[in-house]
Amino acid sequence: MKYDVIVIGAGPGGYVAAIRAAQLGFNTAVVERNELGGICLNWGCIPTKALLKSAQAYHYAQNGAEFGFNAENVTPDLAKMVSRSRGVSATMNAGIGYLFKKNKVTVLAGSGKVLAGKRVSVEDAEGKTEIYEADHIILATGARPVSLPFAPVDGEKIICYYQALVPESLPKSLAVIGSGAIGSEFAFFYRSLGVDVTIIEFQERILPVEDDDVSAQISRSFRKMGMKVMVSSQVKSVDTTGELCKLTVETKKGTEIIEAEKVLSAVGVRPNTEDLGLEALGVEMNRGKIVVDKNYKTNVDGLYAIGDIIPTQALAHVASAEGINCVEAIAGLNPAPVRYDNIPGCTYISPEVASAGMTERAAKEKGINCKVGKFPFTASGKATAAGERDGFIKLIADADTDELLGAHLVGANVSEMIGGIVTARNMGVKAADIMKSVWPHPTMSEAIMEAAAAIHGEAIHC
Repeated sequence: MKYDVIVIGAGPGGYVAAIRAAQLGFNTAVVERNELGGICLNWGCIPTKALLKSAQAYHYAQNGAEFGFNAENVTPDLAKMVSRSRGVSATMNAGIGYLFKKNKVTVLAGSGKVLAGKRVSVEDAEGKTEIYEADHIILATGARPVSLPFAPVDGEKIICYYQALVPESLPKSLAVIGSGAIGSEFAFFYRSLGVDVTIIEFQERILPVEDDDVSAQISRSFRKMGMKVMVSSQVKSVDTTGELCKLTVETKKGTEIIEAEKVLSAVGVRPNTEDLGLEALGVEMNRGKIVVDKNYKTNVDGLYAIGDIIPTQALAHVASAEGINCVEAIAGLNPAPVRYDNIPGCTYISPEVASAGMTERAAKEKGINCKVGKFPFTASGKATAAGERDGFIKLIADADTDELLGAHLVGANVSEMIGGIVTARNMGVKAADIMKSVWPHPTMSEAIMEAAAAIHGEAIHC
């Protein structure tokens, strides 16, 4: 059978691309060997947020006296937390199935492989293979966790996010290798439930891609929770032969042995580009990722790639944006390119982290004459009333043009605020425009206006 578009992979890049293709009138099919929604929906973004919400609710219950009520003998029910998390994923998975039916997208269950002549082979769970043709084939196969060579994931003592999402019981202690979004979120979740957590980061600060002030704030927050935070530290080996795992960690002060019941490996992901037929077709690669042009075309006619398998940010919303752009380019709509310098990133710990654009360090390294405006939530009436005073809003603007170069937010629900700043930057809004706009009071979001005012030395309110 022939289709106009076949998408291999039904994650946040693939399913969005398929739906948009169908909306544009293309006869579309999606090849998926596992659950619809990919890692993000089933084993990443969505279920982790459900677990983190449970941890937040547990925190509120534990600290009810602060808000004027008493809750006694509050204990976490891990099985119910995990069950709720899996239920949330199942609900969203069913939603994608509904959208595929609504938009007449055909699902081809199995493993896809690209063949010469714009063909795709699909092998189902029983080993039966079918061959399909398509004018356009989009690869959206995502990524998988990386295992350290000296600490391979065994699913028991050394785990990755798959096992961390569905624990049958809580370990007494957990060592987390890597403090990016995945490592930090799981470190926060397990520590919130009373686990003794050590987080180990090779770089000089945790959340190393964030602004320096953000990293410092989260480091303080983690230590306040009782976590041990180790930076500029490299795990050299992990011994799992005893009752406890023994991690040999090289630090600036020398070698340290860390013991933990379990180890969570959160050191990154590897693109799923194997067994797709890329070598036989001569698809151009660079350091394990597929090379594409501005419209996500590979060097092979009719073959495209999006998401974690190309050299752009490995984020669900980036993959979705690329999928839409790719399909709209195929349809001849000449879409505006994705602005990779304005991609929001969020870490859903407490306080949350959200950012977009340049860090202060990056701006200075580029020699940009910049001004910084910062407003702490300790000065926010709404944050104080909500009991959420940790964090700040930090805006960076070009001192000569007032262009908003970057935004770095730490605080309750800041992931819900960053989208407005991303839109403002896309529209060329200046810091003065934000400062002169009337923001609702009392809100935590008005701290954005105050930070913009601070750039111009005009911060007033609290």
